Amino acid sequence: MAVAPPRPKDLPLSALRAFEAAARLGSYALAAAELGVTAGAVTAHVKALEAALGSALFTRSGRGVMLTAAGARALPEFTLAFDALGAAVQVLRDEAAPRVVHIATLPSIAQLWLSPRLPALRAAAPEIEISITAMEVPPNLKRAPYDLSLFYGEGDQIIAPDVIFPVCSPSLVAKLERPEDLAAVTCLTDASWAQDWKIWADVAMPGVNFTPRGPMFSLYALAVEEAAGGAGVLMAHQALVASHLSVGSLVAPFPQRVTLPGGCGCGRRARCGRGRQCSGRRGFCRWQARGFQAKAASNATSTIAPKLVSRWSAGRASWVRIWSEIVSTASARRL
Repeated sequence: MAVAPPRPKDLPLSALRAFEAAARLGSYALAAAELGVTAGAVTAHVKALEAALGSALFTRSGRGVMLTAAGARALPEFTLAFDALGAAVQVLRDEAAPRVVHIATLPSIAQLWLSPRLPALRAAAPEIEISITAMEVPPNLKRAPYDLSLFYGEGDQIIAPDVIFPVCSPSLVAKLERPEDLAAVTCLTDASWAQDWKIWADVAMPGVNFTPRGPMFSLYALAVEEAAGGAGVLMAHQALVASHLSVGSLVAPFPQRVTLPGGCGCGRRARCGRGRQCSGRRGFCRWQARGFQAKAASNATSTIAPKLVSRWSAGRASWVRIWSEIVSTASARRL
């Protein structure tokens, strides 16, 4: 008589994913943010996993959680496994929709920097559908369903330096002869970059205890429009106000500028496992763009687009290269 013993239960994939994220990030809260769930859900998953294993994976204290020896030994393998799973999922996405490119970026970059460049990108590859998701925190490109990310201080290619300086509408310039005059006017501040005023003031007004007086904004694009409308002086990020400066709706009343570390960086989704390119990226392996210098910036769309389209191979990878060349050339033109 054949014996068919019951199959041991598999450990829940959601619980394993919660453990790996919490262990890698060192925080239930950060793991919850990455996974798009609540911290309570991560806690419940980890507790259920520990109960199923009969072994603790974390030690808990008032300062957070720490891996046990067992959890620390298991973490590297789980990280590799979930990275490989993420790559496999991207292969499926590439095969199912090879002409859709997903970009994750800051809301301010999406509105003020990326939007003016979309016509050139569409002209270079009109058959590609561009999807843009605005978010405050850079995604993990090994896991999240994005092909490119654009964030300050992140990415493997800096596409614009991060230079800060005050800007205002032309109507306010007469009130601002020197940096110390900022104490008498309204100063606009973005909540995410609240320290920018101090960083700039320490360079432009050394020894002066300057505190900006004025409203705080959670949307940088709104603060830019308010500054252009004469509501006050805004601490600008050069790449985000370039178009306003070029048409004169904003002006820089002082010469002092401060370049912050990093810059606006472009992150790219890595190769699929075992060094094999995803199906949508095979054209990228066969073609390396060359010779797009700043001197060609003035006619970026008309000159670059035909060359890139002639080398287009169906899929995301060539579009990623198109992206890199056009944004770097357009940046040289605008900045």
